Amino acid sequence: MIRFRPARTGRIALLAAHCDDLAIGAGGSLLTVCSARPGVQVDALVLSGGGTEREDEERAALAAFCPGADLRLTVLKLPDGRLPARWEEAKEAVEELRARTDPDLLFAPNPADAHQDHRGLARLVPTAFRDHQVLGYEIAKWDGDLGRPMAYQPLTPEIAEAKVGLLHRHYPSQRHRSWYDREAFLGLARIRGIECHARYAEAFHVNKLTFDLAGG
Repeated sequence: MIRFRPARTGRIALLAAHCDDLAIGAGGSLLTVCSARPGVQVDALVLSGGGTEREDEERAALAAFCPGADLRLTVLKLPDGRLPARWEEAKEAVEELRARTDPDLLFAPNPADAHQDHRGLARLVPTAFRDHQVLGYEIAKWDGDLGRPMAYQPLTPEIAEAKVGLLHRHYPSQRHRSWYDREAFLGLARIRGIECHARYAEAFHVNKLTFDLAGG
């Protein structure tokens, strides 16, 4: 198992189609990196939920998932499930995010995600962030689209439990959903942990990696 340690992680960008996508797909990783690097700059863009209780949930949740970070969050009002019809607005929003940040690390949806909003946003990301390492997070759903991710962030048991606790605390609007429970979140994290020799982990799909074989 080869471990990759970024030379720097001073700036992070987060992109999501819906409120709670980031916390579900990368909440443990955000807790890990923000706890280890106080003051890290985090620029987040969420395309839908603006002006509703979902935005309030997202603001409180990301503040908790990014402790000590310089967090800047934008939540737009694009209608859920309609991103293909609002392509220009979504494209403009991603371009605006790119104009204000040059991140060392970027979390975004996985291009193979079965949800049309997730998939659409994932396809927009490389049109604006052309030279950036993108970690495509996964979200379990009835479509059965988890696939075989290639990159892992191990999570300590404490971080994994903290993630589940924060998900339950900050997204009360989602608690009625059959898939939104402790078993689902910890179960997937346990499976991904097995795959990378850890107790728990979050897994990501990656786009490109460049090697420096002559480096010291």
